[in-house]
Amino acid sequence: MSSLMATNYNIDKSHTNIGFKIKYMMISNINEKFNDFEGTYSIDEKTNSVSSLNGIIKINSITTDDTDRDTHLKSEAFFNAEKYPLMSIVLVKQNATEALVKLTIKDTTRIVKMSINDISKSIKDPWSNIRTGFVLEGKIDRQDFNIKFNKILEAEGILVKSLVAIYENI
Repeated sequence: MSSLMATNYNIDKSHTNIGFKIKYMMISNINEKFNDFEGTYSIDEKTNSVSSLNGIIKINSITTDDTDRDTHLKSEAFFNAEKYPLMSIVLVKQNATEALVKLTIKDTTRIVKMSINDISKSIKDPWSNIRTGFVLEGKIDRQDFNIKFNKILEAEGILVKSLVAIYENI
């Protein structure tokens, strides 16, 4: 895929959602999101493909709308934000609706397969800004990234599932 025809964009925080959801106490999904991130991407409108993505996510910006839970997620038990303040994502390759990204969380980098869809053509908004976007979604095992905290529940099962659904709506 040639990036010679691609147009470069900055990730627009006001129109982007980055987060994940995970099964909690075997009964409900908890949605987490990050509020502080930055990055760039390129879209080739001729091939309707994303030719590059480079993003940095600040771990301390995580929110679940529960202060105690947020503090726990930032602690050594989960993300260890003091030692590993940033998470990164880099596009390696895109084929149609599948993308391979290099995801770094804590001290671990892995290649993760994600779906990529809703790649939009550029438009001019009412304020004369050029806008475009896409959606990345996938699943990871958090233990592959050294996020191992868990507890056994009395009524069978575990406190936090290992499989995490991650998403980026850019």
